[in-house]
Amino acid sequence: MLEIRPTCEHCNKKLASDSEDVMICSFECTYCRDCATNTFKSVCPNCGGNFSKRPIRPLYLMDKYPESTLVIHKPKDVEAHLKRINKE
Repeated sequence: MLEIRPTCEHCNKKLASDSEDVMICSFECTYCRDCATNTFKSVCPNCGGNFSKRPIRPLYLMDKYPESTLVIHKPKDVEAHLKRINKE
């Protein structure tokens, strides 16, 4: 089950559980759409995988399976990331 993390790992922007602008990789690294597409060029800076739109958990399940409250804020070295992906 997805954690539905509350913030972007890079810019720490709050991400509502029902937001359409949240992107995740296969390891659930969580970014706002702007960071995922514009800053990181659709390549996860942690694992190198691609991003997909995070699914929205139905409201009727939020009581039983609430969104995570764990904030993971680990800003990345964008220049190093872009150099790495441009070499591949």
